[in-house]
Amino acid sequence: MRTAKMAKLWAVIAAGSVAVAACSSSASPSAASPAGSAAASAQASASAPAEKVTINFPYLWGGPEGQALEKVITAFNTSQDHITVKGVSSPDFQKQLASMSGSNGFDISDNFGSTVGSWASKGILEPLDDYMKADNFDTADFVPTALQSNQYQGKTYALPIAVHTLLLMYNKKMFSDAGIAAPPTTMSDLQADIAKLTKADSSGKITQLGMRSPDYITLAYAFGGKWYDDQGNPTPDDPGNLAALHFWVDNVVKKYGADPIKKFESGYGEYASAQNPFYTGKVAMTLDGEWQPVFIKQYAPNLDWGVVAIPYPANQATLAGATQLTSSMFFIPKNAPHKQEAWTFLKYLTGKDAMTQFSHALGNLPARTSLLGDPTYNDIPQFNTWLDSLKSPNLRIFASLPSTAAYQKDLGDEFQLIANLQDTPEVGMAKVKAKAAGYSQ
Repeated sequence: MRTAKMAKLWAVIAAGSVAVAACSSSASPSAASPAGSAAASAQASASAPAEKVTINFPYLWGGPEGQALEKVITAFNTSQDHITVKGVSSPDFQKQLASMSGSNGFDISDNFGSTVGSWASKGILEPLDDYMKADNFDTADFVPTALQSNQYQGKTYALPIAVHTLLLMYNKKMFSDAGIAAPPTTMSDLQADIAKLTKADSSGKITQLGMRSPDYITLAYAFGGKWYDDQGNPTPDDPGNLAALHFWVDNVVKKYGADPIKKFESGYGEYASAQNPFYTGKVAMTLDGEWQPVFIKQYAPNLDWGVVAIPYPANQATLAGATQLTSSMFFIPKNAPHKQEAWTFLKYLTGKDAMTQFSHALGNLPARTSLLGDPTYNDIPQFNTWLDSLKSPNLRIFASLPSTAAYQKDLGDEFQLIANLQDTPEVGMAKVKAKAAGYSQ
């Protein structure tokens, strides 16, 4: 699932997590437990041939992603004669959420791991642990942080098919033109490179920016920051978080001006197009995800680019390889009419063959460690750098809790104020911490 889509959906996730409280009160389980389903199936098979079951699978993907998923669905339908999966592209979060509140919803769907905590706490997701235990389904092959992002209070509520990480991409020609021999390794290098690659005219108007404004949550991990403590309490004012914000504010915003930066950024072209500012040379570096090689092949095939791990603070090599992981997952709603059959399909979706086929088609990272060296991905330029990021001991996730959407919204609002120099990092994160005291966990 690519960032162009991910960015558009975050706002709806936030709204959905609030609406979910109203939905959960009317959700009513309609299918039996795994053990009960198995017993019922055995009794039915003794008296008459089992009828083929059709399960409904409305998915959020569309376009090429939806086409890739339909191929997986077709492969599953032809692989057995007990279940027919009926897939339909339905990229509507609110419709998805509404369907989970009635007495007879869909059977299986997809979303982001960030929704798990909120939805599980409201009782509208089916726990998968009993199904996994009954089938001896081994989760050891999943990237640990990927699996963790789909769990809540010790239970697993979804399984990932693809995961995503942000790394530092850079324009090789712009580096060469600026006399920079190699991409940055440390934050000191990055600071120097941003200065060399940022251009402004005599009036102060920016004509080229050394680096696009980053994802601050991810940047904080590179400084050793954390957004929650071990008890699940928000820690927006963690020293590493403040260090990351100061890095950007002190070295970019204060140096070149908040207003000139905003004016320059207002001229950026659409992200998923040939006018992406990284493709057109408006920015020399950007934190971006593993889907970019596929995008670049489509929109900027002549771009000379490279990708490296996010730099770490000088003299803190133990933070090398830090980045944030997010996941695209499948889940079964609590009100699914055919839970056992949905579980059978979910197992297939997150198996090695389907995961490889789907993640490769989208240019996404597989969620299984055994696939990280699979030659299938060799035809995607520089993909190994993103694959290697999943092996980092500094791979982080933003906890999926009932308050996640509210916390991320408050952070996003404050990041904007800080980038506009309306709040200092200390003041801004103190404000978020005060709001966080009222979150429900």
